[in-house]
Amino acid sequence: MADEDRTPWQGWRRKGEDAGLPAAKGAGSRRSFGATWWGRAWLEALEQRARLDPGRLSRGRSYARRGSVLELTVSPGEVEAVVQGSRVTPYQVTVRIRAFTADEWDAVLDVVSAQIGRVAALLDGELPPEVVEDAQAAGLDLLPGAGEVLTNCSCPDFAVPCKHSAAVCYLVADALDDDPFALLLLRGRRKDELLTALRSRRTGNTTAPAAPRTPAPAGIPAIAAFARHLANPPNAGDGGDGGDGDRRVVGVVPVPAPPRPLGAPGVPAAVKVLDPPRSSGVDVRDLVALATDAARRAWELASGDVNQALTFEQDLARRAAASLGTPELADLAHRAGISARQLTTWATAWRQAGPGGLAVTVDDPHDVDPEALAEALEALPHATTEANRVTAGKVQLRLGRDNLWYRFDKTFNDWSLTHPPAPSPQDLL
Repeated sequence: MADEDRTPWQGWRRKGEDAGLPAAKGAGSRRSFGATWWGRAWLEALEQRARLDPGRLSRGRSYARRGSVLELTVSPGEVEAVVQGSRVTPYQVTVRIRAFTADEWDAVLDVVSAQIGRVAALLDGELPPEVVEDAQAAGLDLLPGAGEVLTNCSCPDFAVPCKHSAAVCYLVADALDDDPFALLLLRGRRKDELLTALRSRRTGNTTAPAAPRTPAPAGIPAIAAFARHLANPPNAGDGGDGGDGDRRVVGVVPVPAPPRPLGAPGVPAAVKVLDPPRSSGVDVRDLVALATDAARRAWELASGDVNQALTFEQDLARRAAASLGTPELADLAHRAGISARQLTTWATAWRQAGPGGLAVTVDDPHDVDPEALAEALEALPHATTEANRVTAGKVQLRLGRDNLWYRFDKTFNDWSLTHPPAPSPQDLL
């Protein structure tokens, strides 16, 4: 294998040691940085708060996009990287921000541990954005401020930052995207240390040894207790005890009847008190509406009013049917990615005939026995037929796959279901 194939940054060198890097090309030539909230927060702090030279940052972005940063390692308070410049030998770059002291971390953890939701998310491997606010409440800032980003590079450029250091600063956003806990690591606390400290605070552990626990009673196995419950009644045989307290199982316990559902569905209680995180973009009113709808659907299933699962289109039409004539329907259509006009047609069909009406509305024409159309042709003189559809002017009858007839009327060039289904087309005219 040729040397230029083995060493990527030598393959483009043709004019001597100071040959420039090739221009960034392809899909990554204009790529952005910061795909997650913590990556974007780092970039915002880097570009707006750290007060680094914007011209140098711009050149650093170009270096980062063309893949000049060959290696990058994050450790407490420091990022070390290898950056390929215009010379053969790559440069060694170090980016430092101040790590918190032990007392400062205790202050942060005291605030974080007071929020059970934060602790649960952290223990589950997630980094909620509110942790940044918790640190601010403790008088500290996880994100770098003015003068906190210190860079050092082995290149001959004396600017601070040089373009190589600036490229590393941007690639830190990628590292944060991959592992949000790298943001906490930059401030001096590793993930395992952080989680151990949080668990200790939540469980109230101290350095004092825990008092010995009294062992719980041994009790009896559940199967034995269940067997006694199923034993012969006292008036059957020997009084039910056999002299030694051991009873013999003679049958099975009947399955208890499930509890009757409530008289009406309600709003899940937790939704009323737990607002979604501010960074989630979820409006609490939307969340309450969705949870209330889910509760109603569950209540209908438990009450026996419905007995089938719904497809996406069916559930969308069902929800839209409750919003006909209101601005909420247009908003629902926008969120679902379809036109309000189309969703109105679906909602009307659902309101008139449920799943069957929606199916005959959205399904393409399908072939049926021509004799099945005879009655409809008698009811609609001078009508034309197309598969399962019989059309006369602005009236159309469709034979559904359930062998029921559905009437559609044409309004503004749209066919809309206007009647509940019927077994005979005569019933719809």
